[in-house]
Amino acid sequence: MSPTAEPSLAVSHVLASIENAAAGTTTWLRSMVESLRHRGIETEVLSLAIAQPAYKTAGRAATFPVDRSCLPGLEKLLPSRGLRDAVDRAAAQGRVLHTSGLWRMPSVYPSRAARSHHTPLVISPHGMLGPGALRFSARQKWLFSALVQNRALAAATCFHATSEKEIEDIRSFGLRCPIALIANGIDLPDMSTARETGSERTLLYLGRIHPKKGLDQLIHAWTRIETAMPQWTLKIIGPSEMGYDKLLRRMVAEAGLSRVVFNDGLFGDEKNLAYREADLFVLPTLDENFGMVVAEALAAETPVICTKGAPWQGLNTHHCGWWIEHGTDAIESALRRAMSLPRAELDAMGARGRDWVSAAFSWDRIAVEMEQLYRWCLTGGDAPAFVHVD
Repeated sequence: MSPTAEPSLAVSHVLASIENAAAGTTTWLRSMVESLRHRGIETEVLSLAIAQPAYKTAGRAATFPVDRSCLPGLEKLLPSRGLRDAVDRAAAQGRVLHTSGLWRMPSVYPSRAARSHHTPLVISPHGMLGPGALRFSARQKWLFSALVQNRALAAATCFHATSEKEIEDIRSFGLRCPIALIANGIDLPDMSTARETGSERTLLYLGRIHPKKGLDQLIHAWTRIETAMPQWTLKIIGPSEMGYDKLLRRMVAEAGLSRVVFNDGLFGDEKNLAYREADLFVLPTLDENFGMVVAEALAAETPVICTKGAPWQGLNTHHCGWWIEHGTDAIESALRRAMSLPRAELDAMGARGRDWVSAAFSWDRIAVEMEQLYRWCLTGGDAPAFVHVD
């Protein structure tokens, strides 16, 4: 008897937007789609056309307009009949639906389609169920949960978490269905550009400028050490959200700080160069499911200071950075310790960090696991070893 052929596999990724190239979800999606396509898996992206996409996503991509004629206030939920209908067509074709993010209507449409057509649904919260994230706009999220989000989450065949911490966040929210633990991958940048060896030093933050990133605590800590570290400059690079950069700039001005530089977001080669030119990277975040910028900094051989809002305890065990408590005092202490080290010692830490992420976060390996997850959702049977079913 000939072996039974595996069912054909096609995947539709659904999310609100691919326009913010600084967002970890956007970075993850681009590389994941490329990696799945390299494995011969037919993959498409269904999203909204809110503005101009920052880049073209690999594979088939379709964007749909937001319905602007809805009741006042509902537009913020990003309703779109076009996206809803496209997701329903994908489910009717037997495609696996994989949605990323929560708290907007694009996260609800896949659950409705999956129920109607009995097709698998994978949900990646991407940190949006973490306690720090839930504190922002808490009242609106509670209402949206009660009306539609809880029912949408209950339709999941499996959740996708990028860390043990995110598994805990999903369970703490009361969700009991299986969870696949599959980390984010990392693209290793070219290292042909040598790091500067002059007297000037750079402490870098790169990412979204958002309240949950803890940048106010970083600036408070910097206020205490700027005078004592005259060769160092703090660079804060990234697109501002909710006008948060105005508050941070005001803090800098009121404290009379002279070596804090703000810049807009960088992408591609410019972003990699910023990591490479920095002597030290800092992520003072309140809550992350993964913290892609940490992996990116380490891939550029830049050691990292990261608060325990992100699951990067490996910084300590692999001796490539510092995993610290929240708060101004803890950040100040870590900065003083790190910024006092000789350049050669920081370089050695950075080299260990690149070795670690290149071994642990290969996109090829991660795409294999994601394919295994999709096929298990389609056919059932024994769960892959990385799926938590309890």
